[in-house]
Amino acid sequence: MPQPEITILVSTFERPRHLRRVLASIAAQRGVAGALEVVVTDDGSRDETPRLIRQFGASVNFPVRFTTHPHEGFHIARCRNEGVQIAQAPYLLFLDGDCVIPPDHVRVHLDRRQSGFCLAGYPIHLNQSIAEQITEEDVRSGSYLQRVSAFKKAKMRWRHVRASLYSLLRSPTRPKLLGGNLGIARADYERVNGYDENFRGWGCEDDDLRFRLRDAGISVASIAWWTHTYHLWHPKTPSAPMTWKAGVNVNYLHRSVRLTRCLAGIKKRRLQDLHVKMVGQPPNSNLLDRCLPLWFRTAMATSGPRSEPPEIEVAFSGNGTAFSTRSDCRVLIVPQGQSPSRAIARQADLIFADSHLPGANRKRYALRDFEAVMEQQLGFRSPACRPAVHSPPNGLLTLPAAA
Repeated sequence: MPQPEITILVSTFERPRHLRRVLASIAAQRGVAGALEVVVTDDGSRDETPRLIRQFGASVNFPVRFTTHPHEGFHIARCRNEGVQIAQAPYLLFLDGDCVIPPDHVRVHLDRRQSGFCLAGYPIHLNQSIAEQITEEDVRSGSYLQRVSAFKKAKMRWRHVRASLYSLLRSPTRPKLLGGNLGIARADYERVNGYDENFRGWGCEDDDLRFRLRDAGISVASIAWWTHTYHLWHPKTPSAPMTWKAGVNVNYLHRSVRLTRCLAGIKKRRLQDLHVKMVGQPPNSNLLDRCLPLWFRTAMATSGPRSEPPEIEVAFSGNGTAFSTRSDCRVLIVPQGQSPSRAIARQADLIFADSHLPGANRKRYALRDFEAVMEQQLGFRSPACRPAVHSPPNGLLTLPAAA
């Protein structure tokens, strides 16, 4: 069987009726024969979802795969990464398991794909009355589209215009990226190591991905003028906060350091594998050993000269140098009895010093806390803390296309 052009990754958790209609909308796609595969990425459903996927895989003429793990709270970032790991196509289209798509949705994404850009789409929210009336047959025929008001469709066009304006103005936070309708080249997704799985519970994982894509030189473009999804109403997710700012992941999103290639992504990276560079003349080895943990010194020793910018730059005060502007994290160490210049203190993302530093104490930590602070800022979790991957029965992991 030839390699598919696009993988649709459908994330779901215990909403089988919604999922049936979403899968029906995928089966009704036009103009993508032989180009499509589906991966359902499940967050540990304990209901009929696995059987539903098996039945769907046997009824369509494209490959259907399934991945899951034990449910340990809302963990959409992990779901999406696990789906990508078994995906076969060079282009990825993320879709939420409560959003049906119009018949030309996949074709539009394929026609408008472009390396170095991710295509962000948005949903039209269907109210409870309309959503509950829509059947699988309505989805297959496309008749549900007639129930959507012209005002909502026009509003989506306006959202696209605003998103395009944000792009022209180079807004750091807009246009919004939503993982429920996101098209991206697999190579671009892998450049940032996918979603950061430290985002557990509702919210912020899409914002983090957008920031890291931007840092990698990958732009976000709206596709809302040409296509969008239709969100089927359901009660609010229990883990969703009353307001975005009250979410459990907000503090982690706004920490001082964000690696472009996260540690807890598709590949689980080790601290000692980071690209670390010493800025200026290094201090004597005794001072290095006292201030820096073994993993940090190992990373410096093994980084060597590379063409790409370092992920972390570290400088000791008093060596008369400055950070570059290309690294993800700039760390300044101020040994006892020294004081840094204001210029390098302003450049630093994190400062480790035991003495008071006027104007820099907001980002100052004690030298003895270097390892703990760096691990927290970098999003490191020891292997013992990472949840084990659960492989479903072989018959569910890879479902062959129907004959």
